[in-house]
Amino acid sequence: MPPINILLKRILVSLLIGLLLGLVINEFTFYFLKETARPPQEIVLTIPAGTAEQVARGEQPPAIPENMVFVVGDTLIVQNEDTVDHKLGPLWIPAITSASLSLDQEESLAFECSFQPGKYFGLDVREALTISTRLFGILYSGLPMAVLIALYSLAMPVKKKVNAPA
Repeated sequence: MPPINILLKRILVSLLIGLLLGLVINEFTFYFLKETARPPQEIVLTIPAGTAEQVARGEQPPAIPENMVFVVGDTLIVQNEDTVDHKLGPLWIPAITSASLSLDQEESLAFECSFQPGKYFGLDVREALTISTRLFGILYSGLPMAVLIALYSLAMPVKKKVNAPA
């Protein structure tokens, strides 16, 4: 049986390696979720003048995305600068006015829409990526990895020091 200080050292090193691997793996993943790494806010979607004519010709208005991603708690404000009334799901937006939609729960929506050639507009509402979410992700992956590394390190034999001949 190896001395207790060697076992503790192996366990601590394993814990650090596991948490470091958890950090690297999760931060790589979180990089792709950066659009939701923000607090809730008001997001304005502007329907520019001439949109109705572009949609009638089957063209995608360049200033309007086909889908949008939000975080829970965001408010979508749709400003209609067109001379034609428009509709987005439950919102009726008369010409030269605006309307708002509160996004209070996580969901994926496909609303009927009058300012898209396909007549649908996709909204993805996701949980905000917070510091606590990131820490939980690191701990949930890093700690099990650390335990596995520690178990493997405890199964490895301890090198014994060999005294040199005098």
